Amino acid sequence: MPPRAWKTLSSRPIYENPWMALREDVAELPNGHTTIYGVVTFGQCVGVVPFIDDERVLLVRQYRYVQGEDFRWEIPTGGVHAGESLEDAAQRELQEETGYRAGALTRLNVNYTSKSVCDETAYLYLGAGLERSSLPPDETELIEVAPFPFADALEMVLRGEIRDSMSVIGILCAARLRGV
Repeated sequence: MPPRAWKTLSSRPIYENPWMALREDVAELPNGHTTIYGVVTFGQCVGVVPFIDDERVLLVRQYRYVQGEDFRWEIPTGGVHAGESLEDAAQRELQEETGYRAGALTRLNVNYTSKSVCDETAYLYLGAGLERSSLPPDETELIEVAPFPFADALEMVLRGEIRDSMSVIGILCAARLRGV
């Protein structure tokens, strides 16, 4: 028998900024007990595994404030703006972070970035047929871009050198799609 749904008894906003919102809910469990539940809402995000040719992908790196790291490579990722399609968001992020636009996007995966306290859904794509086309980066993005053999990017995932979930899932799904 599948688990039964919880019932939201109340919800109150705690904090909000342009990128996220935090709320506190009081929920009733199926057994009648109640609990408080914090929920962080980010919305939708996109990521692209961009192939510049049959064997190489572009990866980016930037300082990641929360992790305090500036040395990990990742795929281009970012949020979806209000009213923007997922594909348009993927192309915009690719242009802002790498200076390229994909001639074709293939959906690789849809996943929840955190299943328990974050409301964020990630849509991952494989980008092919890249053409030069840049947009100005976000003001907080100071990004380094470099090509890597896809086999090396996959090994970086398997060794734990690439750690962010969108990059890990995107690269593993791209490997599966390519029969690697």
